[in-house]
Formats: sequence, C-alpha cells, structure tokens
Amino acid sequence: MTGSRVVAVGHHQPERVLTNAELATMVDTNDEWIRSRVGIETRRIAADDETVDAMAANAAAKALANAGLAATDIDYLVVATCTAIDRSPNMAARVAARLGMTTPAAIDVNTACSGFTHALATADHAIRAGAASKALVIGSEKLTDFTDWTDRSTCVLVGDGAGAVVLVAADEPEVGPVTWGSVPEMANAVRIEGRPGTFGQEGQAVFRWATTELPRIARQVCERSGIAPEDLGGVVLHQANLRIIEPLAKRLGAVNAVVARDVVESGNTSAASIPIALSKLVERRELPVGAPVLLFGFGGGLSYAGLVIRCP
Repeated sequence: MTGSRVVAVGHHQPERVLTNAELATMVDTNDEWIRSRVGIETRRIAADDETVDAMAANAAAKALANAGLAATDIDYLVVATCTAIDRSPNMAARVAARLGMTTPAAIDVNTACSGFTHALATADHAIRAGAASKALVIGSEKLTDFTDWTDRSTCVLVGDGAGAVVLVAADEPEVGPVTWGSVPEMANAVRIEGRPGTFGQEGQAVFRWATTELPRIARQVCERSGIAPEDLGGVVLHQANLRIIEPLAKRLGAVNAVVARDVVESGNTSAASIPIALSKLVERRELPVGAPVLLFGFGGGLSYAGLVIRCP
C-alpha cells in the first residue's frame, strides 16, 4: 500500500465569453438579477468543434507538461463528465487516443458535479492498491449542449471547460481519505434527462440542502484527513453558486484559507469546476506549495465527495 500526491494541474476554457449583458438580450434577465442570486458575471461557451474529449485532452496536455511527464507514462486515466453525447467509446478512451497513450486503464465517471472528486478518489485508491503508479484525472463538461436557452433559471448558470490533475505514487500520502455519499430521495434535484436531454434542477431544494448539510460533511472530510479547518490553505468547492461557496467556507471555519470563487468568471461547469478553479489558483500562485486544500464536490444524484490534498 502506498499513498498518492498531486504533482501538477492544468485547465482549458473556450475563448468565447458570454456576459450577463449579452444574456439579457437572449432571455428575460439582467446583470443584477444574476449576480445577486448566483454571483456569476461571465461564462465560457464552447464552439461546435470543442467537444468534451477535445477540451479534456487540452487540459490534460497542460497538466502533463507541468508535471514533466509524457502521456505514455500514465497507466490510469479517468474522465469525470455528465455531458458526453456518445456512449461509446467513452471520453477516457478518446482522450487516450488524442494524447497518444499506450495501455492505460481508461474509464469515465458520471456523478455530475461531484464527478471530479469521485474520480480523484478512485485514482488514489488504484495507486494505494498498487494497480496504478501514475494517474491522470480530468473533469470536462460541455453543459451548453444540454441547455435550454429560453429558461432563465438555468441558462444563466452554465459554462464549458475542462481541468486536470496528475497523481503519482508517494511514500507519504498527500491525498486524504475520501468522504462520499448520496441523498437518494433527492436524486432528481439536478438532472439531464431524455433525448437529446436538457439540464434542469430544483434550485431551491439544492440550495437548502447545501447550506444546511454541507458544512457538517465538510468538517468530516477535514477530520478524516487530520486537518483542522483553520489550518486549511485553500477551499475549492464545486463552483455552483457564490451564495453557497462563501457561507460554507465561513461556517466551516476555514478562516485562513483562500476560497476559490471561479464561478464568478466561469459559471457552473459541473465536474470541471473544481479542477479549473484549482488550476487557476495554482497558476496564479495564490496557494502555498504543500498547503492542505479541501476539494468538495456536490450536485446531481444527489451525490457528494470531498477530500483534502496538498497543493502541488
């Protein structure tokens, strides 16, 4: 049994920026209404040829370069996504082909907005069990493929993009034990159903659950990792709503942590939101190297997963 550690991050976002002002010309909304309810000011919209696997491969290539590794060094590849249009081949297999990998285990994880932290935990488990030594974990989403642009309650939320981390075996574990679970009676609260499928949610129900239950669960994540909330250097939650992110960090007691607020500029990118936000904080040198960082995803399913890592 060995531990694992994150050695590099990377992200990719489309060039097109959709502002609140532009959205106001498409649907009955305005900048103040959006910012006061979810905190979003802009979001990135993928072009037709910017597919889930293409964005994932771009983010992965950056993470690999930052790690000083070749794609052929990776023996475990997992992609978290809920917006893959085709069922097979899966996104991981397509990313492996794009990057020129040789024989990686290549799997997809679909737990929607908590997908990345679920995927990171499975990679950590594979390394701890000796089934892998170097893993690439990616969250990639193209939510705009499943958006009703006439529904002002949902179209103002979504964005596209991908983020990735490289995980390697380590003598001393730097990825804490995962705390994960689900709330089956709320499984339909966030959904993409039917063909071709449209994103929908019970926003108020999710907001109430997140603001009442998540602080308790987040404290459990810290306890299992042996980290006091006040010792956290960073808090990177699923970027769903600024009115969830800021109060949760405060109630958790993460008084010294840098709190990711990428939702303001990127919107809700589901499984991609945590790795994109983490990558930006590392890129901007806003997190000290080696600092404990809480990663916590929650959303469709209704599923959640959280763990503490050391900042690369």
